[in-house]
Amino acid sequence: MASRPLNDDEVLSEMNKMVAFIKQEALEKAREIRVKADEEFSIDKAKLVKQEQQAIDAQFEKKRKGAETAQKIQQSTLTNKSRLRLLHRREEHLQDLFASARAQISGLADDEARYAQFLEGVVVQGLLQLLEPAATAYTRAKDELIAARALENAKKAYYEISGREVELELDASLSDELAGGVKLSSGTRRITLDNTLDERLRLLEDRMLPEIRHDLFGPNENRKFFT
Repeated sequence: MASRPLNDDEVLSEMNKMVAFIKQEALEKAREIRVKADEEFSIDKAKLVKQEQQAIDAQFEKKRKGAETAQKIQQSTLTNKSRLRLLHRREEHLQDLFASARAQISGLADDEARYAQFLEGVVVQGLLQLLEPAATAYTRAKDELIAARALENAKKAYYEISGREVELELDASLSDELAGGVKLSSGTRRITLDNTLDERLRLLEDRMLPEIRHDLFGPNENRKFFT
């Protein structure tokens, strides 16, 4: 049977079917695109959220470390200030102690008998160190008379101990600001011995300072080596 041409209704029906098919295809394609877009959006959103979260975490960690560092610096500064104040107070206490000692030795010269004995002893000590045929003893101007007697006794004591004679000259040119004592120099002036009370106290302070610190303040926690 020969095919016949489609009438208008049939053509319209076929066109409607084609339009419906194309529309359905378009809707499905649009749905696929929308689903894919939603998936890509979700992925990009998750990446962006993760990046922002990492950035926030990194910034927080940086601030946390900065705060910890600042706290450690502040704590170290306060500790150092406290340690310096403690050391300053200790040094003041030691200086007060040494000032008291200096005041006491200054009073030695007020006791003429004791002071004369002291002068004689340090002169004999110095002469035995020098072992020179001549020497000069330097004293304070206000000690000139008492020193002259002490030197005569020292010469005799030196001879009894060493069997040597010594020419001993007195030079009363030391400052009266000193606590007392005597300086000795050899006849050639090449050797000088300082036996003033001020120098002997200074040497005693230097020698005894570690022991005094230990007795007053206990062992040094920062000290790692001991001789």
